[in-house]
Amino acid sequence: MTETGEKNPDLALLHKQVVEIVAERTLYDESHLLPDSHFEADLGIDSVILESILASLQERFGIGRLNGQVATLRELVDAVAAELGREGGAAWADGPDTVLSALVSAALRQTQYRRDQLGPDTHLERDLGIDSVILTSVVAEVAQTFGAPETVPGTGEATTLRELADLLSAAWSHSEPATAAPAPEPGTARQEDRPAPQAGEGRQAPPSSAEDGWDSRSMKDFVEQRDPDLFAKARSFGAYRRGREEDRLYWYGMPLHSRCENRAVIFDELAGRKREFLMFASNNYLGLANHPKVIEAVCDATRSYGATHTGSRFIGGTNMLHKELERRLAAFKQRPACIVYPGGYAANLGSISALVKSYDTLVVDKLNHMSIVDGAKLSGGSRRIYQHNDMADLERVLRRGADSPGGTLIVADGVFSMHGDICDLPGIVRLAKAYGARVMIDDAHATGVLGARGSGTTEHFNLKGEVDLELGTMSKALAGMGGFVVGDEEVVEYLRYYSNSYVFAANIPAGVAAGLIAAIDVMEAEPERVKRLWTNIGALRARLLEAGFDLENSESAILPIRIGDERQAMEMGRAVRARGLYCQTVVFPGVPLGDARLRVSVTCEHTPEDLELAAEIFLDAARETGVRRAGR
Repeated sequence: MTETGEKNPDLALLHKQVVEIVAERTLYDESHLLPDSHFEADLGIDSVILESILASLQERFGIGRLNGQVATLRELVDAVAAELGREGGAAWADGPDTVLSALVSAALRQTQYRRDQLGPDTHLERDLGIDSVILTSVVAEVAQTFGAPETVPGTGEATTLRELADLLSAAWSHSEPATAAPAPEPGTARQEDRPAPQAGEGRQAPPSSAEDGWDSRSMKDFVEQRDPDLFAKARSFGAYRRGREEDRLYWYGMPLHSRCENRAVIFDELAGRKREFLMFASNNYLGLANHPKVIEAVCDATRSYGATHTGSRFIGGTNMLHKELERRLAAFKQRPACIVYPGGYAANLGSISALVKSYDTLVVDKLNHMSIVDGAKLSGGSRRIYQHNDMADLERVLRRGADSPGGTLIVADGVFSMHGDICDLPGIVRLAKAYGARVMIDDAHATGVLGARGSGTTEHFNLKGEVDLELGTMSKALAGMGGFVVGDEEVVEYLRYYSNSYVFAANIPAGVAAGLIAAIDVMEAEPERVKRLWTNIGALRARLLEAGFDLENSESAILPIRIGDERQAMEMGRAVRARGLYCQTVVFPGVPLGDARLRVSVTCEHTPEDLELAAEIFLDAARETGVRRAGR
């Protein structure tokens, strides 16, 4: 594809139109959207935002579904140009230049090289280390994009991308497209890509279904539904949700009728009756939510100070217990100062948006919690994403932004909430020092779990004092409500005045603060709770691994049973609940499409009998639903 600019006025106009749409969906200034800026690493455009951009492009240009794997604005323009130029599905008709552009784009994704390193005449093996396995993946991706045969004789003999493009173009120009589906008429969209009916048309697009009646749509299909009636998407999703509930697949938000312990009574709203379950969906890791001293402290403080304080911390809403809680949390985390927010989500929103401004850069792990993602959006700063726990990629991102005029904040989860693994904190700290960046770690699922005292990720890695800010939520192991940030006193006091989610929001009630102080007391007095938690984690983890389940790289109280296929994950969740165990079935947007899983949370309250029974239930449910396991 010809370079954008004067050499091709039509492509230059297309580039301008695409930039306008990207700017509209991201709120970036158009001057910030450079052709080779990486969507994730440089611009912080994640898969959700990209889907919104692709939907807008499909609607604007009346084209079919675009490949969501584009990595740069230049690749996006090329992809739109390729779709606009299709005739009868023969997208390779433009010749080697179009194929070469697609090969470079695919190679960028498959190898992580920069575009300037992938010269069309650079030797694939000698200079780039691209072996036959990687090359096969590159060719397959391009073939899928063009609807062409993936197997072409002689591809293994090509030594450069240019040679490969010539070979593929010649072969494909004499081949029928690999897919038999006809292309739409010019200027029209495929059926699945057409916008929703206009208000008043009285029709809905039929769901995509398998032969057995399965509705193959996911929650992702309702994110970008366009309609003059703002609530049309809600009605469409409502019908979809009711279908899932009728099939006993969506079981979210069922009310508890008991304390949430190792077992809990839940009212099954679909069946209209109460049922007792083994509870493996609770973040009450240390069992403190039901501790008599915690409950007594909540009740006593509520009697003394009332149900709540009816004001923000600055305007009549600060109780002496808030001050004491901040002092205790700072001491527990071994940091100079602490600020308490109304919630963990509010802590991320408030701290990130207060510190990071439009001229600053936020560097985040690809699997960070959504509160970090939303904090980045609210800040207006440049968001750059590095591949999960990939320190080489983090360094590439930091190196690319080394000349940025503002400051840089690296933010990562201590324990990743849907995967259970731990961030590479030593690597993050090392690179932050090398590139002059600051570090914030979200310890939502690490507080009470990692470290001998349960104080979190920095204790786990013996890096106390090496991380600038440690953030956490108090609704999990600490058995209360609210969020907090600990760090140097000057930074904490700055947050107190500039975090909107602190300044303009009422804080936690005094009774909750008292319960949290009591929970810290119990944690410090009974360190065996952390030990018992890890005994339980080890026992269940060993049984699930022995059964062949994929637990990814979990090193925490969160054990993900990765399944992949959304339908199979939901059906296994249904089978597990039918056997009396409650855990979370996680699908999009909790995880990307194709990465569905059951999320199992272990606590110190589980008995050996609970763990053994849970392992048997998961195994029986997997057999019933055909979930594949290693070696089985």
